[in-house]
Amino acid sequence: MATEPNSLHRTRRQFLTLAALPLGALVLPGCTTTGATPPATAPTVDPPIDPNYRSMYRAMPEERFPIPAVDLRKIEPRFYRQVVRDPTGERPGTVVVDTDNYFLYLVRENGEALRYGVGLGRQGFTWSGKGVIQWKRPWPTWTPPAEMIRRQPELERFSAENGGQAPGLSNPLGARALYIFQDGLDTLYRLHGTPEVWTIGKAVSSGCVRLLNQDIIDLYARVLTPSPILVRGGLVASA
Repeated sequence: MATEPNSLHRTRRQFLTLAALPLGALVLPGCTTTGATPPATAPTVDPPIDPNYRSMYRAMPEERFPIPAVDLRKIEPRFYRQVVRDPTGERPGTVVVDTDNYFLYLVRENGEALRYGVGLGRQGFTWSGKGVIQWKRPWPTWTPPAEMIRRQPELERFSAENGGQAPGLSNPLGARALYIFQDGLDTLYRLHGTPEVWTIGKAVSSGCVRLLNQDIIDLYARVLTPSPILVRGGLVASA
């Protein structure tokens, strides 16, 4: 079973915030969904949906915990994974999260980027800065930080002392997790998977950056460790 890195059990420094960007109060993330419920009705999507996207977001029975297909009617098409013109200006291999538009870019050669839709932390849990994707795990164990357990005592059963929450479809980190470090220390911020389709393109989680499980599996396979990551707002979404 995969476990969190040893540094998770140490007190960590708060993630560096960019001085040029306005930020709310920072709270250590736990990657859970807070105050979000599935919509009563799905957003209107003009049928038919491109078969390529249906294939991209197919069921994945080959996974350790079989992943169901994504109901693409519950997500805006702009959040489907796609190749776009790179709006970041960063070097290839860099991961850039655009917090204004709910996109994550993996910068590629020739002025291109692979763009994914993401869900982000609610106001008061948002964050910006530079770091390094230092570590990654398939089907990780989730261990909520002490700060989160103090706010939600019912999570004590998933504490580091109790071994965390075992991997699986109900685990808040989903199918894959990429761990963001700064100055050699684990920031507690993650890029991770989720089956909660309705949270993509919204600010609902307690701090981390979530992608559909199919997308985090794809990103996980493409990102090397270590790789630079930049989280910021103000990018112009490319079409």
